[in-house]
Amino acid sequence: MGPKPKSIRFRILSRLTLPFFVLVLLDAAVSYFVAFYFANTAYDQWLLDSASSLAQQVKGKQDKITFELPPEAMAVFRWDAIDKTFFKVESASSGFIAGDTALPVPAGPPVEQASPYFGDGRMQNKNVRVVSLITIPRDSREAVRVSVAETLNKRRRMMVQILTAVIVPQCLLVVFAGFHIWTGIGGGLKPLKALAAAIEQRSAKDLDPIPDKDAPLEVHSLTHTINALLQKLGAAMLSQRRFVENAAHQMRTPLAGLKLQAERALLSDDFEAMKLTMGQIKNAADRVAHLNEQLLTLARSESIAGGMAEFKTVDLKALARRCCLEWAPKALERNIELGFDAQPLPLAVSADATLLRELVNNLLDNAIRYSFPGGQINVAVQADPCRMLIVEDAGPGIGAGEIDKVCERFYRPPGSPGDGCGLGLAIVKEIAELHNARVEIGSGVQGVGTRVAIVFPSSVGHLRGASRHDAVTG
Repeated sequence: MGPKPKSIRFRILSRLTLPFFVLVLLDAAVSYFVAFYFANTAYDQWLLDSASSLAQQVKGKQDKITFELPPEAMAVFRWDAIDKTFFKVESASSGFIAGDTALPVPAGPPVEQASPYFGDGRMQNKNVRVVSLITIPRDSREAVRVSVAETLNKRRRMMVQILTAVIVPQCLLVVFAGFHIWTGIGGGLKPLKALAAAIEQRSAKDLDPIPDKDAPLEVHSLTHTINALLQKLGAAMLSQRRFVENAAHQMRTPLAGLKLQAERALLSDDFEAMKLTMGQIKNAADRVAHLNEQLLTLARSESIAGGMAEFKTVDLKALARRCCLEWAPKALERNIELGFDAQPLPLAVSADATLLRELVNNLLDNAIRYSFPGGQINVAVQADPCRMLIVEDAGPGIGAGEIDKVCERFYRPPGSPGDGCGLGLAIVKEIAELHNARVEIGSGVQGVGTRVAIVFPSSVGHLRGASRHDAVTG
C-alpha cells in the first residue's frame, strides 16, 4: 500500500501554521532580548550609582587615602531583600582600603582612565555583576578604584517576568489564531464537501452538468472540467448506444435471411432449389462476416484513439500496392479494371499498419462494390503537393447533399445499389482522423463516379535510400 494521501486541510494548516509559529517565536525572542537589554541597563545604572556614592566617601588626607562610611550607612548600603551587595575600595599604592577583599575586579582599562567599566565574576560561589570606576580624591594625586558587585537574583526574576509577560500572550494568540484558521479552513472546504455529496448522490445514468452557482470561484475550474468530462462521456455513451442499436439492426436483416433460407432448405426436397437456397445462405453469411469485420475494425480504431497503441513508420506506397494486388481478383470477377499509380520512391507515413490497411481495403471494397461492370478504378499515391492516397471509381457517384452524411456510421444514400452496411466510409474517416489525416470526397474525372482522397500530415517524408524492408509494408 502506498502512503496515505494528505488532506487539503492538513496541507493548508501546515503551510500556514509553520510560518506563523516561526513568526511568533521570533517576535517573542526579539521582545525578550529588547526588554532584557533595557532592564539590564537599568540595573547596571543602579550599580554604577552605588559605586559613585561610595566614591564620594573616599578622602585624601596628608597623602593618605581614607574611606569614611558610618556603620549605619554601611548597613543601609548592603541591605537587600533579594540580592547581596559587595564592594571594594583599593588603590595601587595603598592596596586594599575597605570592603570585601575577595571581590573580583573586572578586566578593564588602566587605572588612570576614569571611565567606569562592567564585568561578570563570582563571589561566595555566586555569579555577580561588577562595576568599577576610578576616582582621585581631593587633596590627593592617587587614583582609587571603587568596585561594587551584586548577585543576579533580581535580574533573573525579571527575566522570568519578562518571559511570562511575552510568552503567555503569544500562546493565547497562537491558540486563538489556530482555532480561527481551523474553522476558516473548514468553512472554505464546505463547498467541496457539498460538491462531493452532490456527485455521490447521483445515479450512474445522470450525466447532467454539476451546478456551481453557489461554489466559490476557485472551484469553478474543477466543476467546469468535470462538466466537460460528463458532456464527453454523455456523447460517447449516446454514440455507443446508437452504434449498438444500429449494429443490432444491421445484424437482424442477414440473420433473419439466414433463418428463413434455412427453414426453406429444410422443407425443400428439390436439390436444385436447395442449392439455390444454400447460395443465398452463403451470401447472408458473407454479409454477416463482413459486418463483423467492420465492427471489429471500429473497435480497434477506438482502442487506439484511447492511447493503446503507438504508430510506426509505414511505406504507404508498398501497402497500397499490396492491397490492390489482393483486391485484383475481386475486381476481375466484376470485369472492373483496377489501376495503380505511384512515384518511384517509397512514401513514409506515421501510422498503424493494420488500421491503414483496413482504410485502403474499405476504400477498394466500396469502389468495387458500387462501380459498374466494365468500369475502371484508379488508385494513386503521391507526395506532391502533399502526401495523399487517392481512390477514384466510375460508379454512380455521391450527390452533393449526401457527402457530409456518407461518413456517418450505418448511413447509406437512398437508392444505393449493392448490399453494403454503411460502415465503409465511416471506418475510413475514423482511421484517417486517428492519423491526423483528412478525408476529401468529391466527384471523379468529368464529374463521373466518386473520388476519395486521404491527405496525410507532412511530418514524415520519403524513405530516402531505404529498401522495402526498412519500413512496415503491411
